[in-house]
Amino acid sequence: MKTKLEQLKTEFLELVEKVTDRQNLERLQTEFLGRKGKLNEVMKDMVELAVEERKLVGKLANEVKEAIEQAFHFQEQKMSQSEVMGQAEREWIDITQPGSFSSEGHLHPVTQAIGEITDIFSHIGFTAVRVPEIDWDYYAFESLNMPKDHPARDDWETFFVDAPEGSGEKEGKLLLTPHTSNSQVRTMETQKPPIRMINIGRCYRRQIDISHVPMFHQFEGLMIDKGVSVTHLKGVLDYFAQTYFGSNRRTRLRPHHFRFTEPSFEVDITCEVCGGNDDGTCRLCKAGWLELGGAGMVHPNVIKAGGLDPDVYTGFAFGWGVERTLMMREGIKIDDIRILYKNDLRFVNQF
Repeated sequence: MKTKLEQLKTEFLELVEKVTDRQNLERLQTEFLGRKGKLNEVMKDMVELAVEERKLVGKLANEVKEAIEQAFHFQEQKMSQSEVMGQAEREWIDITQPGSFSSEGHLHPVTQAIGEITDIFSHIGFTAVRVPEIDWDYYAFESLNMPKDHPARDDWETFFVDAPEGSGEKEGKLLLTPHTSNSQVRTMETQKPPIRMINIGRCYRRQIDISHVPMFHQFEGLMIDKGVSVTHLKGVLDYFAQTYFGSNRRTRLRPHHFRFTEPSFEVDITCEVCGGNDDGTCRLCKAGWLELGGAGMVHPNVIKAGGLDPDVYTGFAFGWGVERTLMMREGIKIDDIRILYKNDLRFVNQF
């Protein structure tokens, strides 16, 4: 039995040196030290030995078992170290090299403009509000002093929704808002004067050309208080123009007619594309000035529709196109509004 035990140890030590992976190492350990392993098979013959011999063989068997276990653990440690070194080699990083960054997107230039416009007006007390962009005919037209036969209420001008008409006094047909002016009466219904609000939303009209798109954005300003005049309106518009466009740009109020303001004005700015040249060669403005939007003193009928007394309160309102405002910013040089929505990365990545 002593010879068998020595041979068993020698055999294991020779085999364990040749093992190169954990699976075979575990299998080798089970083959020699498992419950049905070779060591236990040899030890079954101990019952035939005398007591003194049994003690000697038992001691030798423990020594053989310990030698096998030590050899097993030694080989296991070697494999662990090799695996760690291999992992370190595979995952090695040169920390002196510049990092590689994935491509990140950014806000669309129109979205950037919306944030900047909102921030500018917030500095003079205008609070941002949100109103529906699919609204009732009442808020888009009726409450704004527009008669039933007004051209804007025609299917050729406004996108009406194919849905049942509302039966309420302040409802009517559903439509995609053609302007942000539906926020005027809605704001007066929910806020008490003094009111200073700015609303930026999507608008929809049946127009598309170099300076129009079917879906665009407007920012609507409304100020309602006692003693508000055209002077306040001009001051607010000049403040915005000089803050957003720069101190060298000029604006003008051109008399116009809107049903919801009286007096009413178109607000123009010197064209950034041509530098304000009035020789008719600019494909965008044609005359050195570009219309940004409308403005004026809120009509008394609109103030009444908002639930306020026009003999006590006056106010002004203005509505400008966000896209046109962006196009007129210094250095932008966009001469066709449609390019903003062509999803051309060569253009968008410039912002």
